[in-house]
Amino acid sequence: MSSTVPRVIRPAAAAEQDQHLLRRRNALVVVLTFLTGSADAIGFLSLGGAFSSVMTGNMVLLGLSAGRGEAELAVTSGCAIISFIVGVLAGARVVGSAQPDDPVWPRRVTWALVLELLVFVVFLVVWEVTLGTPDAHVHLALLLLSAAALGVQSSAIQRFGVAGLSSTYLTGTLTSLIAGIAARSPWASLRPKAQVLLALMVGAAVGALVALHLPVVAPALLIVPLVLVIVVSARIRA
Repeated sequence: MSSTVPRVIRPAAAAEQDQHLLRRRNALVVVLTFLTGSADAIGFLSLGGAFSSVMTGNMVLLGLSAGRGEAELAVTSGCAIISFIVGVLAGARVVGSAQPDDPVWPRRVTWALVLELLVFVVFLVVWEVTLGTPDAHVHLALLLLSAAALGVQSSAIQRFGVAGLSSTYLTGTLTSLIAGIAARSPWASLRPKAQVLLALMVGAAVGALVALHLPVVAPALLIVPLVLVIVVSARIRA
């Protein structure tokens, strides 16, 4: 006579597993933030002087261009804002809204990142085909693709439903980090914020170097981290 013993996960073990998954999720968000920094540097230096993800910066540029009568910058920054909004809307349709019973990494987040990857693949093709072509219209099209992709990414991260967790707009993250330091919050709670901000700056630095000195591989800074996140996230089971 045989019997089966149900598999029981002790509360301490379950809590440890949850913390492991949360650390993995935070690490993947850091990788996505590196991508964001690279995309912003490439867009600013090579695609017309606007940003792919920093829409507050683009709004300032739009206001400055209006005040100074710079029509070209107004079109570039304004179109980037519109394209980012389109990406956010598309990403929101794919990813849905946060639910109380969501796992650490909802599957729809990965699907939204796949959509972002498809946009960046188009970016890659256009970039490589037109490399060395000083055409303002091509540069604008590339900027719009990049902004749309990061709009999708922004919606994807929102699905986690975690206040302050972002890979695109990080002024609030900086504010939260400094406030936490002032309040002497535990370093464990501050570390993810510091890592994200560092990843943004490192990504921007690497993106600037590549855009200026090795532009042929610039799209790799956008596609390789994204593929890594998609592959790893597909293996997260809780």
